[in-house]
Amino acid sequence: MKDFIKLMRSSPWSARFGMAVIVFYIAIAVFAPIVSSYGETEIVGSEFEPWGGAFLLGTDNLGRDMFTRMVFGARNTIGIAFVTTCLAFLIGGFFGLMAAALGGLVDQILSRLVYVLMALPPLIFALLLLTILGTSIPILIVVIAVLDSTRVYRLARAVAMNIAVMDFVEVARLRGEGLMWIIRREILPNSMPPLVAEFGLRFCFVFLFISALSFLGLGIQPPTADWGSMVRDNATLITYGDVTPLLPAGAIALLTVGVNFVVDWFLHKTAGLRDDQ
Repeated sequence: MKDFIKLMRSSPWSARFGMAVIVFYIAIAVFAPIVSSYGETEIVGSEFEPWGGAFLLGTDNLGRDMFTRMVFGARNTIGIAFVTTCLAFLIGGFFGLMAAALGGLVDQILSRLVYVLMALPPLIFALLLLTILGTSIPILIVVIAVLDSTRVYRLARAVAMNIAVMDFVEVARLRGEGLMWIIRREILPNSMPPLVAEFGLRFCFVFLFISALSFLGLGIQPPTADWGSMVRDNATLITYGDVTPLLPAGAIALLTVGVNFVVDWFLHKTAGLRDDQ
């Protein structure tokens, strides 16, 4: 803990801001039932009631408390995006490291398959798959994770290819170490900095992707609170000069900026660069 505090003190203001945003969002997501005043799907008033009084941010198009929906939207949107990103990294990272370690025909087959998937527009392809397979949360997670794993595969393979030809990996092969041992003990640890940074960026892309799908009606389905669908449901208020629909959009933008600040700082630290004094 002391090392973390020391690291934060030496970090730039942008990284501190980004970390504060991430911690705040995580706290809101974890303690959503405590922070909120009503139930996630509870109708507590009339449609589009103004801010103030019993409703801090007013009500939505069905009379549900907007503040409560915002809080539970943090839990749902961030939680699903995090699980999806983890699954994408498990799939793409595993096959990327395998392709780099094995090379030859395995590398050629996997790479060609990935390039074919990457050639397809991800949003249109996701809309097609979700229309066919359904829009339940497990299917949503799997579809987005598989599509996003192609980007993870490309990075993991590129990083691991440079490591797989190094002397210490060749020594491990000559010692008779197995493929999985070499990947787990030699290639993966040396590939971690760019992969960790990519995890943050991928999380942002998945987070925005899920919100876009929800806005289009094929993401997280009602009555589950989600920031993307909240923008769509309350968009009519903009014509009356009400900024309520901009609140979930602003929450999406703020988290994206915060994560990118932390990722930029992490890349700067792991690259061994020094700030000008």
